[in-house]
Amino acid sequence: MTTTRREFIVVGIGSAVGLCAALTASRDARADDRLSESDPAATAVGYVSVAAKVDKSRFPDYKTGQTCNNCSLFQGSPTDAWGGCSLFGAKQVAGGGWCSSYTNM
Repeated sequence: MTTTRREFIVVGIGSAVGLCAALTASRDARADDRLSESDPAATAVGYVSVAAKVDKSRFPDYKTGQTCNNCSLFQGSPTDAWGGCSLFGAKQVAGGGWCSSYTNM
């Protein structure tokens, strides 16, 4: 059976649309994978989703203004509400959060 140019284009467009939909769904699924403060990896480094909640007696090196979105480990832009962090793999951290691994090199 011979495929016509029209059939080839229609199938190609349909495949491209399906691929775009799958990639969008994948991105949205990652956006929902936010790090919980009760996660064992988060508690190990004192992660909080709001930097103002840092236990200053436990983390005396914390300075006002230190947040995830200005940390060198944050994998997003400084204006992102949530973004990746090289410490937590696929989990996203709050841009306004903080942990004891904060660094701003």
